[in-house]
Amino acid sequence: MKKTNKKKKELTAEELDAMHDAGVDMTEYLDMASSRRPGLEIHRVNVDFPQWMIDRMDDEARRLGVTRQSIIKVWIAERLAQSAKKIA
Repeated sequence: MKKTNKKKKELTAEELDAMHDAGVDMTEYLDMASSRRPGLEIHRVNVDFPQWMIDRMDDEARRLGVTRQSIIKVWIAERLAQSAKKIA
């Protein structure tokens, strides 16, 4: 199969807005290699847990078929959502 290196037409913001409003798939016009999600960048954090907590997290992770990291992220997200509801 021969690859074609056709350069895609550059669009104005107005053209992209119109395509979006019309429900057109615009992914071919986006540079996904340089895309980012503001506020959702990953930052590494180290946390020390006592062994009993790790054991319980691992048991729950195994029961659900997910990783320990997933359990920690979900539990923290749930707790933050609860706190936000109390404040609002």
